[in-house]
Amino acid sequence: MVQGHCGLCPSGCAVQITIQGGRIGRVVPRRNVTGYRDGAKRRPDAMSCARVGRAADIVHSPDRLLFPLKRAGARGENKFERIGWDEALDAIAAGLHDTARRHGPQAACMYTGRGTFERSLWEMLSPAGVRETSAWSLLFPFGSPNSTGAGSNCYVSHAVLAPAVTFGVWGAEMFPDVENSRLIVVWGTNPANASPPLLMRQIEKALQRGAKVVVIDHRRTETARRTGAQWLAIRPGTDGALALSMIHVLIEEGIHDREFAEHWTEGFDELRAYSAGFPPEKAEEMTGVPAGAIREVARAIAGPGGAKSAGYVGAALLSYTGLEYTNSGVQNIRAVMTLWALSGNLDTPGGNLIKMPDTDFKVNPGRRLEPPAGVDPIGKSAYPLYHLYRKEAHATELPRAILHNEPYPVRALVVWGASIITGYPNPGLWRRAFSALDFFLVVDRFPTEDSRYADIILPAATSFEEDSYLISGRRVEFRRKVIEPVGESRSDWDIVAAIAGRLGYGQLFPRSAREMLRWAFEGTEVDLQELEKTGEVSLAVSPMRYRKWESGLLRKDGRPGFETPSGKFEIASRILKENGYEPLPMYTPPREGPTSAPALAMDFPLVFNSGSRNKAFFNSQHHNIARLADQRPNPLAWLNPRDALPRGIASGDAVEVVTPRGHVRFEAFVTEDIVPGAVEVDASGGGPLGPSSWREANANELTDSENRDPLSGFPVYKALLCDVRKIS
Repeated sequence: MVQGHCGLCPSGCAVQITIQGGRIGRVVPRRNVTGYRDGAKRRPDAMSCARVGRAADIVHSPDRLLFPLKRAGARGENKFERIGWDEALDAIAAGLHDTARRHGPQAACMYTGRGTFERSLWEMLSPAGVRETSAWSLLFPFGSPNSTGAGSNCYVSHAVLAPAVTFGVWGAEMFPDVENSRLIVVWGTNPANASPPLLMRQIEKALQRGAKVVVIDHRRTETARRTGAQWLAIRPGTDGALALSMIHVLIEEGIHDREFAEHWTEGFDELRAYSAGFPPEKAEEMTGVPAGAIREVARAIAGPGGAKSAGYVGAALLSYTGLEYTNSGVQNIRAVMTLWALSGNLDTPGGNLIKMPDTDFKVNPGRRLEPPAGVDPIGKSAYPLYHLYRKEAHATELPRAILHNEPYPVRALVVWGASIITGYPNPGLWRRAFSALDFFLVVDRFPTEDSRYADIILPAATSFEEDSYLISGRRVEFRRKVIEPVGESRSDWDIVAAIAGRLGYGQLFPRSAREMLRWAFEGTEVDLQELEKTGEVSLAVSPMRYRKWESGLLRKDGRPGFETPSGKFEIASRILKENGYEPLPMYTPPREGPTSAPALAMDFPLVFNSGSRNKAFFNSQHHNIARLADQRPNPLAWLNPRDALPRGIASGDAVEVVTPRGHVRFEAFVTEDIVPGAVEVDASGGGPLGPSSWREANANELTDSENRDPLSGFPVYKALLCDVRKIS
């Protein structure tokens, strides 16, 4: 039995691991561990998700990639032969150099996904000057600015673009003060299914001391059911209209934070006029949420006596990617954040807190590399706001570059820890793009649908098989390797070092995980030898101070205000205006929705949604693990009885969900826990492993690669039109 950390996702929950003959055996949560995470949140110790107990099945699965492979058939035929590492690395170097010779180094692109979210990778390989990103710098010295990743369709709208352009803070610099909240509003997320379910445990503790919970979602989620929450059953894609209506209630009833609005915002008068167009009665028609409930919850968010009343205790907002995937995703999120600020719940006890500047320990950023100058990355002109904050390419524009040479050709691609075909709309488009490449490298732990098209596949180790570190606020831990890499797999850092070496600039990257650790902690408060010896180092944390804009804690120059062009909370964002976007958080109805496309809605009368997580799998991972697949043997399509009955559909029936783009088979789940007129389908199917029902159910056959949020470039996954038909 060894003390360690779970190696299945970046959370690194503390676990006890039984090692038997060099193999992982039983993995259970580690007890009696203290610490903190993200300032006021408790560290995810003594917790686990459904996958922790199946860690041995995952690490030692017969489906693991164990050796380098070379394509032995046509692209997409999935025929490969085993080769050695030297041959694989030579082929990679030859493929990339040949691409650069014929098309220029910018014709090579790298995409990193959820499988690469081991903390040291994104911290040490991010472009210089970026707070956080999923893109890596491995091809920067090669001369290519084209690095991109999962940020092209996840997280960035919610945690980067919306807060940064509005009040100069990133989502990673904030946290909901659930432990002290009187009201917890869960909007577009489901903490019960999180990895780990840390916030769910905090919510349940808050309930015990009398806090109330409101869930705003098109489904009555497990979070809503377990907490007995007030459920605002909203029509998909209308969250911005609901937020603006609540803002209108605050202003109309005079219960907003007037001092904040007058002295610390820009654009409040314009917002007052605009939000007046969203009275609760009109918003009810748009959102399906009763006007009385809109007023009731708006008043509850502002609190008894209104914002800044004596003894005010805040309301905490828990929100995530559920708001990102509509045509006005960024603006909808900005509207919700503005609602929180105007109601007095920004950086207020019990509200949503901005961390103190020293809350999070930071590794040494001095070794990060700048993207090469001279050629703009793919997607910069289409999505300048995304590039402004991420310094990376945008993956949604890659097929255009591969298939049509626009704005210039991309001929070589590296996909590392990702499954693009199952993660992005129009899988057929991506298959055509991958088939057209001159060179394609995939690095992963398991075969993916993408890897069918690869020239070379490299086997990567899990986090159980490599040394690294974990950071929880000011607590730093040594993440110790517990077994040797399985087969001939190598750690991600060893693969990075090997490729960089073959390309002629190995000195710019750590040559091993050990050297990475030295680079990460050089010049910091943490001594690596002490960390390795003790297992953890805890550093002092400054006491929390609130309303930091009043004391100069948010600006680099130390002056009061926000780190924005005006120094204020920019309801009307100057950065958006400078980049050609609407500065106010205006609401745009879904482009493919009942009101915007009534003729199409005649044939496709239901609203399609996808992307919600379930406990068994993490996105497209682990469908091949039998004891996880048993928890969700078939992909589901949720629909309300009012929609199921006229179609003759009952729970358990085989159905096909149909959109203007195609049809996919699911198992019907008929329930009152979804709003009438909406359908929710399980995403992440369509990979090469697992039950046939999942392999054949790629929800992105139903989505539209050209229907995006114009600010972020994110595809619209959650507000499209569809119908459901019973399969006889």
